[in-house]
Amino acid sequence: EDTRHTRKLLSHYDIHTSVTSFYQQNQFKKAPYLINCLENGQDIALVSKAGMPGISDPGYYLIREAVKKEIRIVPIPGPTALIIALVASGISMESFVFEGFLGRSKAERKKKLNQLKKEKRTIILYESPHRIKKILPEIREILGERNVVVARELTKKFEEIIRGSVSEVEAVFLKKEPRGEFTLVIEGKH
Repeated sequence: EDTRHTRKLLSHYDIHTSVTSFYQQNQFKKAPYLINCLENGQDIALVSKAGMPGISDPGYYLIREAVKKEIRIVPIPGPTALIIALVASGISMESFVFEGFLGRSKAERKKKLNQLKKEKRTIILYESPHRIKKILPEIREILGERNVVVARELTKKFEEIIRGSVSEVEAVFLKKEPRGEFTLVIEGKH
């Protein structure tokens, strides 16, 4: 992703090393170069601005290519919004399903929500500030009134957790403009 955040972190710890961006639009071009570096004995750290590389974030393609070449992968656990939101939600953690982003179009989101209609496990989604107001009525319409938690900017300065029924959470966003990155935790069907 954007190297500025990583450079700041490395600079803070007085670490001097080369840094390159790796994101969805350049992953197919950069991956062969990075795989070559790994095959030649170099170590590479795949770092994400926020979250865990590969989970709704760039990284999966590079990791998959490294695995194909039998290159050892050493994950170092870090924060991932889906687990943080689940734990903070107060909704069952026994069993859950993570769906990432449902899609940009209304048709894509509705199709996925219809597939999740009878899901008994807790459902976790990611959503952008541009679509959060659109997806809440779609959830209410397709999944029905359920308990939902909308977590925003987890582990960051403006962290916020909103709990309630889908309608109650919808009402919150009628009063204020959504900002930041959102994780939704939706109660499974009873």
